[in-house]
Amino acid sequence: MKKWEIIENIIIEKLVFGWKWFVRLEDNKVCFITGWAIPGSQVNLKIIKKKKDFYEAQIIKVIKKSPIETESYDIFPGAPWMNINYNEQLKIKQAQIEEALFHVKKYQEDINFLDIVPAPEQFGYRNKIEFSFGKYISHKEEVFQDFNVGFHKRGEFSKVEDYDECLLIDAQQNKIYKKIKDFAKQSGLPVYDQKIWKGFWRHLMMRKMHFSGEILIVLSLFPAYFKDEDNSNFDTEDIFDEIKKFITKLTQEFQDIKSVYISHNSNKADTLIGDMELVYGNPTISENLLGLSFDVWPKSFFQTNSRGAEVLYSLVKDFFTSYHKGEKIWTVLDLYAGTGTIGMIFADVAQDVISVELVEEASKNGAKNAQKNWIQNIEFVNAKVEEFLSIYLEQNKKADLLIIDPPRAGMHPSALPNILKFGTQQMIYVSCNPATLARDLEYILANSDYRIEKVQAVDMFPHTHHIETVVSLVK
Repeated sequence: MKKWEIIENIIIEKLVFGWKWFVRLEDNKVCFITGWAIPGSQVNLKIIKKKKDFYEAQIIKVIKKSPIETESYDIFPGAPWMNINYNEQLKIKQAQIEEALFHVKKYQEDINFLDIVPAPEQFGYRNKIEFSFGKYISHKEEVFQDFNVGFHKRGEFSKVEDYDECLLIDAQQNKIYKKIKDFAKQSGLPVYDQKIWKGFWRHLMMRKMHFSGEILIVLSLFPAYFKDEDNSNFDTEDIFDEIKKFITKLTQEFQDIKSVYISHNSNKADTLIGDMELVYGNPTISENLLGLSFDVWPKSFFQTNSRGAEVLYSLVKDFFTSYHKGEKIWTVLDLYAGTGTIGMIFADVAQDVISVELVEEASKNGAKNAQKNWIQNIEFVNAKVEEFLSIYLEQNKKADLLIIDPPRAGMHPSALPNILKFGTQQMIYVSCNPATLARDLEYILANSDYRIEKVQAVDMFPHTHHIETVVSLVK
């Protein structure tokens, strides 16, 4: 096989860690594949890298769909597995976790993989969604759409595909989305063009909390549109008055809308948040999880699946209680804590909880929510985890439980040696990336007397490849 060579009629075998597809080619070399397909699909590939022991390739054409794929739904970005039977999705994800941890078995052969926990809901589960305004201009396809609202086309970010609904949010959210879309289209103002940095309508973000039912909306606009000489004849004040009148009417029709912001977004980058103006209601909405109440701001770090989050957090707590048999402990370190949700859930079983998070706003929001729930035994530390651990250990401070929930990149390399110095009887690792989970577990098992007690995946995002995994490590 040579670089750039085209290989035809290849059957995709499986999804492996790193969210790449796997196949073994005729020369018996492994090939890792990027591009959209599912196991059982027949595809044509282009070799893009040739290594000593493996190839990397890209899918250039799907010749035949997989036997497990249906044609029940129109596919849209954010739900590429929509036409895979849900039980098959769970099998793929379970297999991916076991595949990712295959090399960890050289340190511990008897890993206890529990069955993946299905999502409580397969549709309408997202409490947050972002839509983009944009164009879809393609001379090749003879498509000229000047006003679309929906999602960026896969692989062609400058094109926005138009959608009237999204099956990952509920019917009420879809109705609100359609009302806003129709109003924007009838306004006569153009969508933002990322190529020339001109236009008006940019993004729509909506949060609807599952348990409280409260809705927050952010409408992102490009204010510099009116500074252009061609548009200087517009009465800016009148336009924004019309937008606010529409918002008032919308909130009267949908009384679950508790908060509306306009984001005056002058950023050239494709980002939602600019200068925020609260134009209706409260600064926050609230959500209830496991007996606690959380205020949610437009930029809050909050799980996008509320019911799924309850399942995930309950599993983390169960992993603790099943090992400690309900005994109280002294100090919990909640590392990479975000807004400290997991730490707050552990506040009733520990004397002290320390929530460590790099993003300052997340820490501040966490502290506000702890105060709201009358939780007084949690401390929020805004710091890099690796730096916090070094200082904490230098001060000869101890901990009885480490909860580790890092971002997709996994733990910082300098943090790994330090988590082993605490000697806690148990660590609980929550991961959203099987590849970096495997990497970090290999280090822990190779350099300590910890072993994996059990591993369990949780499906919080049906119709996508995303997986959450909880691992209990014990002495």
